[in-house]
Amino acid sequence: MKVLITGSGGQLALEFQKRLSPECYKVYAPAEEELDISDVSAVSRAFDEACPNIVINCAAYNNVDGAEGDYDTAYRVNALGPRILAAASREHKALFVHFSTDYVFDGSKEGFYTEDDVPCPINKYGESKLAGELFVAEEAGRYLIFRTSWLYGNGRQNFLRRLMEWSGKQYVLKVVSDQVSAPTYTADVVDAVITTCYRSLTGLYHLTNSGYASRYEVARYFLEGVGVDSLVLPVNTAIFPSPANRPYFSAMSSYKLATAIGRDIAPWQDAMDRYICDAGLKGAGC
Repeated sequence: MKVLITGSGGQLALEFQKRLSPECYKVYAPAEEELDISDVSAVSRAFDEACPNIVINCAAYNNVDGAEGDYDTAYRVNALGPRILAAASREHKALFVHFSTDYVFDGSKEGFYTEDDVPCPINKYGESKLAGELFVAEEAGRYLIFRTSWLYGNGRQNFLRRLMEWSGKQYVLKVVSDQVSAPTYTADVVDAVITTCYRSLTGLYHLTNSGYASRYEVARYFLEGVGVDSLVLPVNTAIFPSPANRPYFSAMSSYKLATAIGRDIAPWQDAMDRYICDAGLKGAGC
């Protein structure tokens, strides 16, 4: 099985490269500077070289606040890039796997978001990701779109790593308590995606660890798990003014996917415990 992975330096792409064994997969993951997914010529060269059966698009513009002032870049990477990849995947008869976000929702629903809920983003980042979803559905032949949230894994560009850095500089940490979603471990995402591909499923699925928590609750749980004795205080989002609005409650239900693959997605607490051990951080249960 030949697999082309874009965004090779990101935490999700790194997890795929770690988990796709060379005995079963021939993985082609060019450096990000070599494969600009918004460049038709670069994409064409990558497909000609890799001849992929599966294309996994991990390239993304994830700067939520930055997208407010630089929407052109966000749209180019999150919408036009996936459109070009999806069209190339159709031409090469490859399955196209794409990742989106809970930020396509406005956070006003009283309950978990499902795949049947109508997206209504409240920031430019969410708008660019929703545009990418629509392009993939239009352009790809066979595709999988996974909406996920608050990803963390092998890499330093995630909320948990920033918490570790902040805790090393100050004892008191202020973390927002009015943004609620589901922290999601990249290892669980990769496992579920591989299973979904093996079952020849297609379409749109929500994929997060089960349950929900505020940023504040996540911070408390993680720092206690790694043995960091910081004082974590809950604060309102208004304490930290930012260019982009964030949804209040954007937790999604993964019931559709869990039913399709025949197993539940692990609770976020269990996933975080495993991450603490996998990352070599201090943890009582390791």
